[in-house]
Amino acid sequence: MTLPAPGGFDDPPFPDDAIEVGRVLGAWGIKGGIRVQPFSKDPQALFSSRRWFIRPPEAPVAGPKPAAAAYPALLRITHSKEQGDAVVATAQELPDRNAAEAMKGARIFIARSSFPTAGDGEFYWIDLIGLAVVNREGDALGTVTGLIDTGAHSVLRVHRPDAAPDASPEAAERLIPFVAAYIDAVSLADQRITVDWGLDY
Repeated sequence: MTLPAPGGFDDPPFPDDAIEVGRVLGAWGIKGGIRVQPFSKDPQALFSSRRWFIRPPEAPVAGPKPAAAAYPALLRITHSKEQGDAVVATAQELPDRNAAEAMKGARIFIARSSFPTAGDGEFYWIDLIGLAVVNREGDALGTVTGLIDTGAHSVLRVHRPDAAPDASPEAAERLIPFVAAYIDAVSLADQRITVDWGLDY
């Protein structure tokens, strides 16, 4: 006879559309709360779901190192709120401070389908990564590989299609401010961003 894994029969599988949205900084309070560093200035993705999927840290963390099996696969969030630059939360699976401390470094994933709907003219970074970038003349400028938050606005990191395989990261990419002055259109359906930007910029 086999027994179900801790958590019961109804644990949902890891979502196919899971997006990493933060990591656990450590314990918060004395009742099993955790402090989380969100990967976005606006942590609404963390608040969009009461189910946080967990993966162990990719790199070792300081202090006691629990085995990967010690991390619960899922946290059922009972309370969460912003606190400064972090998010604090409590979960059914974390009954005390010791359990919370053992979560340090854990990576938090949320199903993309649970994200709040973006406002008109707003986009989640994750939806822009991988889009083709072309200018008004139809020239291919490259593919979005990431974004940089400068505080004032975001900047697209675009990998040049003509970059040599051994080119430095700086030489292989162009940076395009994600502002109305340069961004003509974003089409998620067509997987394309049209910009007012020259090939020689």
